[in-house]
Amino acid sequence: MSIPRVGVLALQGDTREHLAALGEAGAEPMTVRRRSELDAVDGLVIPGGESTTISHLLCGFDLLEPLRARLAAGLPAYGACAGMIMLASEILDAGVRGRQALPLRGIDMTVRRNAFGRQVDSFEGDIAFTGLDHPVRAVFIRAPWVERVGAGVTVLARAGDHIVAVREGSVLATAFHPEVTGDRSIHRLFVDIVNGKA
Repeated sequence: MSIPRVGVLALQGDTREHLAALGEAGAEPMTVRRRSELDAVDGLVIPGGESTTISHLLCGFDLLEPLRARLAAGLPAYGACAGMIMLASEILDAGVRGRQALPLRGIDMTVRRNAFGRQVDSFEGDIAFTGLDHPVRAVFIRAPWVERVGAGVTVLARAGDHIVAVREGSVLATAFHPEVTGDRSIHRLFVDIVNGKA
């Protein structure tokens, strides 16, 4: 099987860390800032950052509708933190009018932005993750949580009572940042999803 080309949306956020993690997980990573780059990838990571800024830049780079179309056509995607917010079908506390996080509708879920609190409320801990044989170190930075999932969505992890990792088909999302830890399990899982092996 060929090495999948996995893009990282490189408009804002921790792009470099995801590129490194994807390379270590067996993918050919590349940045995505243009439509031609989006069209060239087998899968896409939407990194953490600030969801209203990412939305604004997606519009500015004319990528919002092409990305929605690729997701609707089955593009495998993984969103971390702000990426989870972006992949939702509905976003609560989406921002102020004219500067809101815009849902890409990749997963049938309702996500609340900054649900765990502000930057000072950031935390990390080990959580069980369905399908992995070990706990995952989860770093939550102004993290969202999932308030509702559709019938086709699998809940993969919780922090306390809150859903923090989900999957629907070939689209994966976490409220936390695995790219800042040394554990590449989540990125390997996503590469396997892109390859049709998971």
